[in-house]
Amino acid sequence: QGYYARRGGVGESGDFVTSPEISQVFGELIGIWYISEWIATGKPKAFQLVELGPGRGTLTDDILRVFNQLASLLSKCDVSVHLVEVSPKLSEIQALMLTGGQLQSNPEDKSAYMKGISKTGIPIFWYRDIQDVPQGYSFYLAHEFFDALPIHKFQRTQKGWREVLVDIDPEVPDQLRFVLAPSSTPATENFIQPEETRDHVEVCPEAGVLIQRLASRLEKDGGAALIADYGHDGTKTDTFRGFQNHKLHDVLKAPGTADLTADVDFSYLRKMTQGRTATLGPIKQREFLKNMGIDLRLQVLLQNSQDTVTQEQLLHSYDMLMNPKKMGDCFNFFALLPHHRFIQPDNKHNPQSRAPLVPVAGFGELLLK
Repeated sequence: QGYYARRGGVGESGDFVTSPEISQVFGELIGIWYISEWIATGKPKAFQLVELGPGRGTLTDDILRVFNQLASLLSKCDVSVHLVEVSPKLSEIQALMLTGGQLQSNPEDKSAYMKGISKTGIPIFWYRDIQDVPQGYSFYLAHEFFDALPIHKFQRTQKGWREVLVDIDPEVPDQLRFVLAPSSTPATENFIQPEETRDHVEVCPEAGVLIQRLASRLEKDGGAALIADYGHDGTKTDTFRGFQNHKLHDVLKAPGTADLTADVDFSYLRKMTQGRTATLGPIKQREFLKNMGIDLRLQVLLQNSQDTVTQEQLLHSYDMLMNPKKMGDCFNFFALLPHHRFIQPDNKHNPQSRAPLVPVAGFGELLLK
């Protein structure tokens, strides 16, 4: 009966709109980021693009367009796409967008529940769990994925930490309310960091488990993970909210009909890597996109568009993504990279000629030669 299982309302007619739905440039720049990391790590012979919760498939579609435009660069590389999606409805929408309907619903590979070929000839596989995705050098992508995972809420009281629970309102039949647990719960014992200074905390244990899985995969097989989401670095408190028809919605009313979200605590994700990988960010979306060259890309698109309507749309979508009052500041980018990405390989023959390490795109200023 869950929200995503039944409908998953992405887009204009749904309950919320995501960055890839606003502008193609967003996905293109993420595609460039992966290519840049692939080059920085010596152009491995194969890579998997793994997206968690791909929505309507728009983001993967934009990334694959970039891969296709850079086909000569990737010609010797074996690229495959692996989508982790639990919603039957959304996987159908993704399949239509990405393959135009060329599908096998029970592939030989038993871990995948569906398989297809992208419009540009790249194999695509669907899975219900990240554990089912094959091991190997991979680029992971989670855009507005972690904010949809369930959280525990805790409140500091005079008697110590108490978990916030959901109860039936005795005054109003059929209405739910929040209550504080009368005593400590197992979650209170396990999920509050001893050094916590806030009075109200939201913890998403599932996000912690996922980050540990990503970190151990990257440590073992190499690659990179990019996480883009609403979030903060351990500073915010009560962010749990609902959206219906693009408006805020009481989270306890009509459960299953609204999109529920809570800001991602990137400081918690960083802790959960347990030092297995390096982490970069979080940095604000407008900084990341600027560092990735969004201004240049916008100029090119404006020059290539013939009509004022398209130009106005481009400027409007740029403003949505970059304006601090819109998405520019509330969205953040965060990356996991293997430690060896930052260690200079020794040049035995000529120790003096150590080339400078390739900087990680997006997380430092873009310098144009």
